[in-house]
Amino acid sequence: MKNILYRLFENEYLDKAEAKNILTDIADGKYEEAQVAALITVFLMRNISVDELCGFRDALMQMRLPVDLSEYEAIDIVGTGGDGKNTFNISTAACFVVAGAGYKTVKHGNYGATSVSGASNVMESHGVKFTADAGKLRRSMEECGIAYLHAPLFNPALKAVAPVRKHLAVRSFFNLLGPLVNPACPAYQLLGVYNLPLLRLYNYTYEQTGIRYGIVNSLDGYDEISLTGEFKFSMDGFEKIYTPESIGLGRTTESGLSGGASVKEAARIFDNVLTGNATEAQSDCVIANAGFAIRVICPEKSIADCLEEAREGLKSGKALAIFKHFLELNS
Repeated sequence: MKNILYRLFENEYLDKAEAKNILTDIADGKYEEAQVAALITVFLMRNISVDELCGFRDALMQMRLPVDLSEYEAIDIVGTGGDGKNTFNISTAACFVVAGAGYKTVKHGNYGATSVSGASNVMESHGVKFTADAGKLRRSMEECGIAYLHAPLFNPALKAVAPVRKHLAVRSFFNLLGPLVNPACPAYQLLGVYNLPLLRLYNYTYEQTGIRYGIVNSLDGYDEISLTGEFKFSMDGFEKIYTPESIGLGRTTESGLSGGASVKEAARIFDNVLTGNATEAQSDCVIANAGFAIRVICPEKSIADCLEEAREGLKSGKALAIFKHFLELNS
């Protein structure tokens, strides 16, 4: 690792094979935590290349515990994290709304590394028992239209670096990898990124995966559609900047999307969204992200129609009913 770090300190880049080997060695425990922390720091100080990102991804996918849910043609809604905004669990709530609209969803998540509450935190706070049992995951898909995959159960490398990530408490290239290594290999994905260079990086990377994808970035730095200002949506080579008003929704503020100071508080906001007791800003933000996820699945539909499907999935109570049944099956 010392020689690798010296090379990286001199602004050299790894090729795809080198990146794959390094992450494999990290998973095998061949490096000290301080060395892993130094590696993470390098990629905070300079941009990661497509080859490096793809090499790291290949290592994780090779080591993963696979689960075959391909027949469901599901979507994952996920953000890179690391935007420093500490929003409530918008993507997770949007997954249940999309399921409420009748589409299959396979959410891949983890505990929060740079925010108070990650997807796994809010799931665990509701009593969800994480599982890698394919039979249980299939039953959840069959009966609820959604399955939850807790990342450390499926990927030993992510588990191996969890303490380092938690202690550093800053975004890292592992934030970038998370969305790319859903062990179920979903047919569709809506990804949120916190800046435009990442949007371009993922466009190049996704071209090598075969996943039908959409990428969103709020131009003021959120890794989701925040409705705090303009946002860009990219899909199949098409890019467009939208305003909240252009999709029929109002603007909100940073404080209006806060996830609070504890997992308990974030979970309460999550519940309020599904039960219809959230603020308009919180509900609209979830609807926006769910609507654009439906657009990824159904590119022939208009944005307005996709947003209406999402709104109906939430306001009708279908998302809440799915969540309640999901808890019955997974707790």
